[in-house]
Amino acid sequence: MVTFWFAVVVLAWVLFFVLEGFDFGVGVLAPLLGRDDHERGAAIRTIGPFWDGNEVWLVAAVGVTFAAFPAWYAALLSGLYLPMAALLLMLAIRGVALEFRGKGDGVSWRRRCDLALSASSAAIVLLWGALLAVFVRGLALGPDGAVQGDGLSRSLTPLLTPAAALGALAAFFAAVLLGATFLSLRTSGPVRRRARHLARWLGAGGAAGLVLAGIGTGSRVVLAVAVLAFATGLLSRYGREALAFAVTAAGVTTGVVAVFTANGRVVLPSTLDPAWSLTMHNAAATPGALTLITYAGVLILPGVLVYQAYSYFVFRRRVASERVPT
Repeated sequence: MVTFWFAVVVLAWVLFFVLEGFDFGVGVLAPLLGRDDHERGAAIRTIGPFWDGNEVWLVAAVGVTFAAFPAWYAALLSGLYLPMAALLLMLAIRGVALEFRGKGDGVSWRRRCDLALSASSAAIVLLWGALLAVFVRGLALGPDGAVQGDGLSRSLTPLLTPAAALGALAAFFAAVLLGATFLSLRTSGPVRRRARHLARWLGAGGAAGLVLAGIGTGSRVVLAVAVLAFATGLLSRYGREALAFAVTAAGVTTGVVAVFTANGRVVLPSTLDPAWSLTMHNAAATPGALTLITYAGVLILPGVLVYQAYSYFVFRRRVASERVPT
C-alpha cells in the first residue's frame, strides 16, 4: 500500500510538470513568438481551455502527499515555506494575467498582461526547478523529522546551492522546449513556423549541453534525456510535431521520475545525518488511513483523468495565428 501511494504521488507530479510545463512554456514564449497582438493572442488561446484544469494535478500531488505521507508533507512545507508562498503568488499572478487579458480594452492592456504572464511563468519554472533539486539533495532534518534552523536561512539556504541553480536552468529549458513543441502542434501560420524553428534549435543545443552534463556527472538519466532532446530537435526539423511533443513529454517524465526515485526508498534525505532521513515507511500514514484514501482515490482519480482527456479531445483543433478573412 505504501509503494502504491508513492507511485500515485509521483504520477501526480509527472502529470503536473508535463501538463503545466507546456502551459508555463507557452506563457514564456507567447510575447517572443508573437510579433503582434493577434499572434500573441493566438499563442495564449492554445492553453486557454486547459491551464486551470492542469493545475488540478498540483492540488492532487500536494493533497495525496498530505494524506498518504504526512511527515514528508510537513517537512517540505515547513522547511520551504517561503519558496512555496512565492510559488502560490506567482501562480495567482499568472491566473490573473490569463483571465484579465481579455477584460480590458486596447493593445497596451493586453501587452502588459502578456508580460506579466511571461514573467510569472518564468519565475514559477525557475523556482520549481530549484525545489526539485532540494528534493533530491534533502533538508536539515533532525532526529524527530523536523527541519532544523529558524528565520530566513531555514527556508532560503537550501535554494542557494549550485544544484538548485542547475535544477532551475534544467526546468526552464524543459518548459520552453515543451512550450515550443506544443505551439508548433496547436497553432497554424507564423507562430507555428517560429515554434518549430525554436524547438529544432533548442533540441540540438539542449542535447549538447545535457551530454556534457551527463559525462561530467556520470548520470545515465541525463544522457537519456539528452538523446530525447536531440530526437525532439530532429523531429521538429522534419515537421513531426506530435512526435516531437510526445518525446519532449517523455523527457520531462524521465526527469521527474528520476528526481523522486534518486534516493531509493528515501523520500527526503537529511543533510545532517542519513539516519534521520525520511523513508517511504516512516513518513507514511497509518494502514487504516491509507486504506481509507484508497477508496476515495479509486472513485475520484479515474474520473479526473477521463474528464481531462475529453477536454483535450474537444479542443484538439489548431488555433490560427495568421489573419483569416471573416
